[in-house]
Amino acid sequence: MEEKKLDTSSIIGFVLIGAILIWVMYNNRPSEEEMKARKAQEEQVQKAKEKEEEEKLADYNTGKQNPADSTAMANYAKTLGAFGYSATLSSAKEGVTVLENDVAYFEISNKGGQIVEARLKEFNTYDSVPVYLIKDGNAAFNLALSTSDNRSLNTQDMYFEPSLSQDGKVLSMKLKASENQFLEYRYALKPGDYMVDFAVRSQGLNTVLNSTQPVRMNWKLRGIRHSKSITYENRYTRLTYQYRNGDKISKLSPGSDDDDIEENVTWISFRQHFFSSILVADKPFAKAELSSENLVEEESKEARWTKAYAVAADIPLSGGEINENMSWYFGPTDVKILSKYEGLNLDDSIPFGWGIFGWINKYIFTPLYNFLSSFLPYGVAIIVMTILVRLLLSPVTYKSYLSQAKMKVLRPEIAEVNEKYKDDAMKKQQETMKIYNKAGVSPLSGCIPALLQLPIFYALFMFFPTAFALRQKSFLWADDLSSYDTIAELPFKIPFYGDHVSLFPILASIAILIYMTMTTGQSMQMQQQPGMPNMKFIMYLSPLFMLIFFNNYASGLSLYYFVSNLITIFIMLAIKHFIIDEQKIHAKIQEQKKKPKKMNRFQRKMQEMMEEAQAQQKGKGK
Repeated sequence: MEEKKLDTSSIIGFVLIGAILIWVMYNNRPSEEEMKARKAQEEQVQKAKEKEEEEKLADYNTGKQNPADSTAMANYAKTLGAFGYSATLSSAKEGVTVLENDVAYFEISNKGGQIVEARLKEFNTYDSVPVYLIKDGNAAFNLALSTSDNRSLNTQDMYFEPSLSQDGKVLSMKLKASENQFLEYRYALKPGDYMVDFAVRSQGLNTVLNSTQPVRMNWKLRGIRHSKSITYENRYTRLTYQYRNGDKISKLSPGSDDDDIEENVTWISFRQHFFSSILVADKPFAKAELSSENLVEEESKEARWTKAYAVAADIPLSGGEINENMSWYFGPTDVKILSKYEGLNLDDSIPFGWGIFGWINKYIFTPLYNFLSSFLPYGVAIIVMTILVRLLLSPVTYKSYLSQAKMKVLRPEIAEVNEKYKDDAMKKQQETMKIYNKAGVSPLSGCIPALLQLPIFYALFMFFPTAFALRQKSFLWADDLSSYDTIAELPFKIPFYGDHVSLFPILASIAILIYMTMTTGQSMQMQQQPGMPNMKFIMYLSPLFMLIFFNNYASGLSLYYFVSNLITIFIMLAIKHFIIDEQKIHAKIQEQKKKPKKMNRFQRKMQEMMEEAQAQQKGKGK
């Protein structure tokens, strides 16, 4: 009985204790506010853990990973596959290696193994800043890799391990999958050279890379402004490329967005007026996708970029490995330098002009000016070259003026015909042609000499804005013969003219007006022929065109036209007063009229057409 009582007492005791505990817990339970605070704290702890994991995944791209962190190591491998090994190296952080010689300076980044700065040591921009072709992220070089475990990786996002030779001229950048498996960029720079040898090769990646997919190469660059007029600089900033194993040269549009796809491309030039970034392939790219985007809308002192260039091409794998040799040229667009790279035809990237105009520029004017400027001041060299050109063309000028003199002698007879047949345009034209035929004078004889000079004028029009020898060379008040001269800044902008006043175009316009008065003015004294342009309008249009258009052009070109027209005026005065005798010309024409004149085939045909037209006109009158 005693044990039974004890057991009952124990049970009652436990129940009482449980009730007391329940009562205590109930009375000490957290309030609703405390519950919310505790839940918020737990959520904050969970978010902190998640953030820590995210930071570990992002550490690779910021170069802050901890190699000892096994969790991060696993994440790198999860993200980068075999190339996760590269994240464990001490080089997996932001950093650059310098490669330089006496003319060029390059910085190559660990991230992407690419050139992130290219500076030319011997040149400055218009505002005395060093010339950079690559800076502040304006360029990107990337290889898109497809791996055997179905990953798509970009070299520009991964870290390379740098190794610089003792002489500082060869740099190896390795993207490692293991100590003996890697993708290597190899840069080599010779003394005094703007060309960087660039090799891309892999070792031991035949099991890492997907051999069924080619490696996609992408190179992008935005042109950095170097001149005081960005619209003028942009006019000569253009993507040029050589294809068909060096047989063809082609260009994308200089003024608008453009793209093209071409086969067997050997080099691509991203020209920035006087400086170029050129990628040269040892083996032609089987197919290259090229594009150019115009970034200049109007003249602006704040504008920084000219054009955005891009090229994409496939690099084939051989035995699952990469082995490509290329070269980078970062330097001046100077024919003397580019022509030294024999067999590459890099000087064809210079805009000499098309056809015969380019030939004249490349093989006559460029060597001539380089020779003259080697011992003469640059402005004086332009004047001397102008004199030589005008002397060379003086026989053409003589022929042109002689034709004008003959027309002047015939003026009274032409005026008489015009008066006699003023109401019959067809008869007037017919009789006028008879006078020209009897006198042995052709109305076109004055135009033909002018047409012969057009290739010279157009070639020089292309020569002066693109001649590197003129860049930042001063003469008189012009501080740069390759850009416009300024004698006054305007507080406003005039459409097509600009916000400044250039003196050389004004002088050239005055010289052209005097020249046009001496030549076109004589034709104006004759009665305006039906169907012929208004000569007075032409006489004033040319100087006005020169004044407006050339205000933003190279001052060297305006200097040439000014001197050229002055020389032409003096030559014409000399011909008029000392060489040509109008009385002798008149006597000679009269003798010519007495001789029986046989029409050539063209003249007979024209005569027949006029007579037929006149007969039809009379038939309609009846």
